[in-house]
Amino acid sequence: MTSSTDALASPSTPLLPLHRQSGFLSFLLSRLAAVFAMQIQAIVVAWQVYDITRDPMALAYVGLAQFLPMVLLLLPAGDVVDRFSRKRILQLSWGVQGLCSALLLTLSLNGSQNVVGFYAVLALFGAARAFTGPALQSLLPNIVPRAQLASAIALNSSIMKIAVIAGPLLGGILYGLGGGSLAYSVCLGCFMAALILLLPVPIRYVETAKALESTAVKRFTAGIRYIRHQPIILGAISLDLFAVLLGGVVALLPIYAQEVLHVGPEGLGALRSAIAVGALLMGLYLGIKGIKRRAGLVMFMAVAIFGIANLVFAFSTFFWLSMIAMLVAGAADMISVYVRMTLIQLATPDEMRGRVNAVNMLFIGSSNELGEFRAGSMAAGLGAVPAAVIGGVGTLAVVGAWMKLFPTLRRVDRFDDAR
Repeated sequence: MTSSTDALASPSTPLLPLHRQSGFLSFLLSRLAAVFAMQIQAIVVAWQVYDITRDPMALAYVGLAQFLPMVLLLLPAGDVVDRFSRKRILQLSWGVQGLCSALLLTLSLNGSQNVVGFYAVLALFGAARAFTGPALQSLLPNIVPRAQLASAIALNSSIMKIAVIAGPLLGGILYGLGGGSLAYSVCLGCFMAALILLLPVPIRYVETAKALESTAVKRFTAGIRYIRHQPIILGAISLDLFAVLLGGVVALLPIYAQEVLHVGPEGLGALRSAIAVGALLMGLYLGIKGIKRRAGLVMFMAVAIFGIANLVFAFSTFFWLSMIAMLVAGAADMISVYVRMTLIQLATPDEMRGRVNAVNMLFIGSSNELGEFRAGSMAAGLGAVPAAVIGGVGTLAVVGAWMKLFPTLRRVDRFDDAR
């Protein structure tokens, strides 16, 4: 999977602080640049397509054009990530995404009013993202030592929240100043910066590769089979999956902002930002302090707090209380993500990480889409408040059921217990 020039670190080498680990900061900055590009592009292309069509369904097709190719290619992408150089795969996928920015720039400069061209580019972008996710998640354990992996995951996740918060805002400003042409030029520049920053990142921690399954079908499904026989990983992924599926209220925020809290678009933006700010602050804390003991129980408690915060939001008619609830929900969700990702990385052999991370992305990504559909459809049938309440209660019920169904996950103390 890796080239012969990739050096394995000696176990006797004393650990340097995480920020001084060779290549970690460069990797972090490269990912930050790429995520900024993705966030800017996501808001701008949606706005541009709606400007052209004035049809809300066109926005649904924007998401669908990216989601379908990504879902179809995730399992094969995980297999490719486990068979070839993860760094080169990441470079190629970011290169293709940069090409997509260049194509969107061309469409904007030509003043294209045909949204089919935009959808075609977004389908290519979604296909590239299928390779980006497993490659990114599987590459981090090859860059930092195992003992610092949990802190690296927390810092990596929290720093990315900067792009998630600022990217859409910057995208809107760029579109207002210079339209799609300026915004896509910045996206292209960010992807180029990401590729340049990734070049010096060394691959230092790689386990000895083992023989892979003989047929493509067996290789593609190996991640699913592995997870099925690992109760810690299965429990962590499925707990997060159902928590997002049932408990997420993001899709209901516009309804709550307008009809319950009686605030304008600024209030809606503040509510969405509160989730990201809570996650950012908690991620920074976890990156410094980490979770030393009772990791499994902490994950269950975090998901329960996530459900309770959503219930508080569901019943709240005060904007300040709703803001606090979203801040707490974002922080609790970050704890859950941190524990899940750390357990997955530490419990998965290096030669399986690409396929296991692909399955994780497939389920969590699908639960995000289905969760928004669940919330929206229940709000249409029952009203926004009952939909949010049912989601919060459902999350707490899942926590209780999963604590009984997955006692191995509940009993995980230190992260290394997941080996």
